[in-house]
Amino acid sequence: MPKITKRLVEAAEPRDKDYIICDDDLAGFAVRILPSGRRSYIAQYRIGNRYRRMSLGAHGVLTPEKARRMAFKVLAAVKDGEDPAGERSRARKACTVKELAKRFDEEHISVRLKPGTAREYRRNLRRFILPALGRLKVAEVTRADIAKFHHDLRHIPYQANRNLEVISKMFVLAEMWGMRPDGSNPRLHIKKYPEEKRERYLNQEELSSLGSVLSEAEQIGVEDIYAISAIRLLIFTGCRLNEIMTLKWAEVDLDNSCLRLSDSKTGARVVHLGSPALNLLDNLKRQPNNPWVICGKIPGTYRKEIQKFWQRIRNRAGINDVRIHDLRHSFASNAVAQGMSLPMIGKLLGHTQVQTTARYAHLAADPVKAAADAISSNIAEHLNADAA
Repeated sequence: MPKITKRLVEAAEPRDKDYIICDDDLAGFAVRILPSGRRSYIAQYRIGNRYRRMSLGAHGVLTPEKARRMAFKVLAAVKDGEDPAGERSRARKACTVKELAKRFDEEHISVRLKPGTAREYRRNLRRFILPALGRLKVAEVTRADIAKFHHDLRHIPYQANRNLEVISKMFVLAEMWGMRPDGSNPRLHIKKYPEEKRERYLNQEELSSLGSVLSEAEQIGVEDIYAISAIRLLIFTGCRLNEIMTLKWAEVDLDNSCLRLSDSKTGARVVHLGSPALNLLDNLKRQPNNPWVICGKIPGTYRKEIQKFWQRIRNRAGINDVRIHDLRHSFASNAVAQGMSLPMIGKLLGHTQVQTTARYAHLAADPVKAAADAISSNIAEHLNADAA
């Protein structure tokens, strides 16, 4: 067997079938001659009873000397118990982030998440995660990749942090599915951006203005009665938007003054109703063959969109900065103002964590401050009277 040189490779004549010329200096190093005349360097070896052939590169791109050095490294790795060709094949077939996301959707999002949360996960994957990371191999994604992705969304910190949560869960499952080593989640140690907690409550004057606008809209018939009813129910109950929009008549128990929600953000729960909510539901027109309380324009459906309606209403009421979710905050702040305890407020709102209700703790101090001011002022009057 000759030593492979540039002259030997270029002098080799193509045949009807491809053939190889082995090197006499390095066992396992060879050049392959194809019928087309193309010449490429290879390393060949055995792993147990399996024969492996690994392409190193084309002649012209590689010189015989460089190809020999590459073959030497491959064959040395084989002696150390490695399988370079097998590893390369596995790497080529390795799952990409896009493929991981597909399985993540099928086995986690579709099965374990509520519809609203599932939509948000899919939106984040579609709009942010896959365009940036979709082509990367799951096994090769680094913390630097995720840190850069998070940094690139720094102008929208809330969105950046939500995407970080989706990535974290997806790579936890990638470890469980054997796509990455345990404890290798690339999201680890990446700090979320600070988020400004926005708490907006309607005061008595704003509530009065909103009530007047809703009543006027109902009287002159310029707005959908079901949309108006939805806003009123949100104010009267403190429920989440989705809980009211997807409320079914089968979940309304007027006899026991409550809603028996079969599902919510925190699972099945009972929402106790006051007289205003009971009267609204008792007088709201039910559509034939429609199980939903807040009916949509298409027969048999519920109303899926209310934001545009709310924007018109809040503009007329002069509360342009109030979001629909702020109606829930307003319900809670009103409860605090009436001296109700935080555990009671948490039960009314359907919170499962004490920390969630704790955001209203600063409001609970207001009535106490007012009482302290009244008492101390009264005492001061008597003291001043005695001094006079």
